[in-house]
Amino acid sequence: MSFEIPGVLWRRDPLARERPLVFDSPHSGTDYPEDFGFCCPLEELRRVEDTYVDELWGAAPEHGATLIGAVFPRSYLDPNRTAHDIDPKLLADDAASQLLLRPETRTGLVRRIAKRGVRIYDRKLSAEEIRQRIDRCHTPYHRVLDETCERLHRKFGAVWHINCHSMPSAPRQTGRPPEPEQADFVLGDRDGRTCAAEFTGFVARTLRDMGYDARINEGYKGVEIVRRHGHPAEGRHSLQIEVDRALYMDQHTLAKLPGFDRLKADITRLIERVAAFASERARMA
Repeated sequence: MSFEIPGVLWRRDPLARERPLVFDSPHSGTDYPEDFGFCCPLEELRRVEDTYVDELWGAAPEHGATLIGAVFPRSYLDPNRTAHDIDPKLLADDAASQLLLRPETRTGLVRRIAKRGVRIYDRKLSAEEIRQRIDRCHTPYHRVLDETCERLHRKFGAVWHINCHSMPSAPRQTGRPPEPEQADFVLGDRDGRTCAAEFTGFVARTLRDMGYDARINEGYKGVEIVRRHGHPAEGRHSLQIEVDRALYMDQHTLAKLPGFDRLKADITRLIERVAAFASERARMA
């Protein structure tokens, strides 16, 4: 069984025996709404996406997990931010007084720039425009993810959630190893606050055994989604995983590289092992 809200999200349900395991890709959406009203080149916004991340983790339902993905683009609204994380510089003069603003991150709920020097809008946004985006995209995305994790927690007594992302990097030279400072994967658990160290360590070891450089909380510790779902003392474990884009795509053209299929196969192996881990630990819960 699958579920979708057109233009907002899709949920792909397990195709095998259900496990207490959820994956979500909040930044791989490519459906640009008509009311976006951006003025910068579309290709600049496309480079903000976590392109192909939903595809890399696409085998999750085959191993009993639920996979959820946003359809709207990250540059339109970022579900990995709180609804109050709004840049005041983005707003019309009267909008700030109508919204409860608590800016927390550099990019915020609605991006103001695509990259340094490239503005997304040639106008200010109204409070109503921000509210409509929240009501249309942010609220239902979190509702579906919340309901899925809650149902599995009730059924199994515990739930494991992986928040799937990609991270930009400098292009790699074919046939040469990555630079020492550049990881293949970064796992984020907000310094151990959103999932048990056993789970973070298991995922890191699995990736390292495949030959990848996997690091923990190095530059990417996790933001709103893992903070919201990670309560390990209650049997709710949430881990963010960032994968280096240079492993699988040209970061300028967004074309898949020859390494895409290998990476997807390795991520599928990781999914299979995480599914077994979650099933075993759920029986012990």
